[in-house]
Amino acid sequence: MSLPTCRFFICLLVLVTVFPLLLQAEPAAQVTNAPNPVQALIERYSADHDTLTSVYTDPLSPTTRNRMGHFFADWRQQLSAVDFAALDQESKADYLLLANHLDREAQGMAVAASQWKEVEPLLPVASAVFLLEDAKRRVELPNGEVVAGQLNTMTAALTAQRKELDIALGKETAARPSRIAAWHAADDLDQLRAQLHSWFEFYNGYDPAFTWWAAQPYKQTDQTMKDYAAFLREKVAGIAADDKTTVVGTPVGREALLSQLATEMIPYTPEELIAMAKEQLAWCRQEMLRASREMGYGDDWRKALEKVKSSYVEPGKQPQLIRDLAVEGTQFVENNDLVTVPELAKEAWRMEMMTPERQLVNPFFTGGDTISVSYPTDTMTYDQRRMSMRGNNPSFAHATVFHELIPGHWLQQYITARYRPYRQLFSTGFWIEGNAFYWEMLLWDRGFDATPEQRIGALFWRMHRCARIVFSLSFHLGRMTPEQASDFLVDEVGHERDNAVAEVRRSFNGSYDPLYQASYMLGALQFCALHHELVDSGKMTNRQYHDAILHENMMPVEILRAILTNEKLTPEFKGSWRFLDEPLQ
Repeated sequence: MSLPTCRFFICLLVLVTVFPLLLQAEPAAQVTNAPNPVQALIERYSADHDTLTSVYTDPLSPTTRNRMGHFFADWRQQLSAVDFAALDQESKADYLLLANHLDREAQGMAVAASQWKEVEPLLPVASAVFLLEDAKRRVELPNGEVVAGQLNTMTAALTAQRKELDIALGKETAARPSRIAAWHAADDLDQLRAQLHSWFEFYNGYDPAFTWWAAQPYKQTDQTMKDYAAFLREKVAGIAADDKTTVVGTPVGREALLSQLATEMIPYTPEELIAMAKEQLAWCRQEMLRASREMGYGDDWRKALEKVKSSYVEPGKQPQLIRDLAVEGTQFVENNDLVTVPELAKEAWRMEMMTPERQLVNPFFTGGDTISVSYPTDTMTYDQRRMSMRGNNPSFAHATVFHELIPGHWLQQYITARYRPYRQLFSTGFWIEGNAFYWEMLLWDRGFDATPEQRIGALFWRMHRCARIVFSLSFHLGRMTPEQASDFLVDEVGHERDNAVAEVRRSFNGSYDPLYQASYMLGALQFCALHHELVDSGKMTNRQYHDAILHENMMPVEILRAILTNEKLTPEFKGSWRFLDEPLQ
């Protein structure tokens, strides 16, 4: 019998034998859990949101704000139509998560509108750019002559605005904008310029009449926008084009902080949180002294810290150090039965070296499926190289590599892609960063930091997280400037100066929300309090607790607590868990 004939009869035998058994098997629908109706809503909401934001791409535009406002209002109505009482615990949690998400979106729109209100007077061309983009979205045929006139008017408006500001610069009058407003206006103008360029290229060359009329006026408007943005940055905000040290940020104020704390379900005031962070900082200082004495430096913890910083590896050896520390962290959590680590997760993470440009805003690691290693290159100055090497020494890295990989961000990313992935919509720093930093605290308690040098490295980062709460909330309360925040990191934590400036720039440049830097320690303390409630009481093992955190996916930690403790939920559920009221370690 030939090989193809043999294969045919084997396949036929398998089909005749197995197919009747498949017909007798219980349908999959009868052995799966009942569908979660709110999950279906969330998945559709996410898809609708992605579709809508792919069309309305300019967040500054009134058209975008109005359309998204209607979108969120419509989804509030759809959610309110759900029979909450008929839902199971997981579905009730999803209901609350979506409701809280819509609150957060509304809050974000309100903050953006408030900031735009301050910036808009400096951008007299904004409304014209928005109208042109709206017309393009509707695929309206442009009138080349009319468009050329509009571009000419835009150029004249920018020129007049610049002259008016130039006069106001020499006077302390209401006509002179704040430094922060000018800086943000320059950034927004860059965005408007890119939008106008996209609009122009849509028609240019495809519509001969448009090109004949609009090409030259567009070039003039584009150059005027570019020059005006530079004028706003350098002359009004006072920041030179090559300035890499000045940090500009916008304090949001106490009311905005309270509102954001409410959506994160943190029932404390900014002042209470700053006081807590200072208590934690004092505890860290005592532990620093203990480690310093073990190293032979007595109570001079700064000398001990200096010794740790000076123990960096030579150039070229940092990747091997990071690899070894990643393996050590993974083996520790597995040997202590703390969390389930899939084999594929251990196999699939990667490493890259961070560019010098990125190190200006992030002087340390970033993680996920790829750990991005911050270490100096040959393009940096001698002082920059020294600061980078000292700030990424083995003892500092010992407490942060596992934060970025396993059991930290990479394990989070791996598991949440596979369990309730629809909840990734509810991503929050209090879960993501809080959980990763919680592992630093737990491994400290478990003796992972065995030497005094390693304990100093771990304490440096804990002090860093305490300081983040103090300087970020103080800044947004109007009590601390970016320069004072940098000094605070140098004086109270022991940061290198360049690293401190980079950390503050990262905090205030608009890339992160005002609570992001506070979320590390606050989220970690929430997970610690929940660990005490569920694991120390014997209700769950460490592995069960940590697996449950990952399998439930991302959300405010108080809703996670409600799920794991089977707390009674109502549609009016708000944050009330006073997790800090337990004695701090």
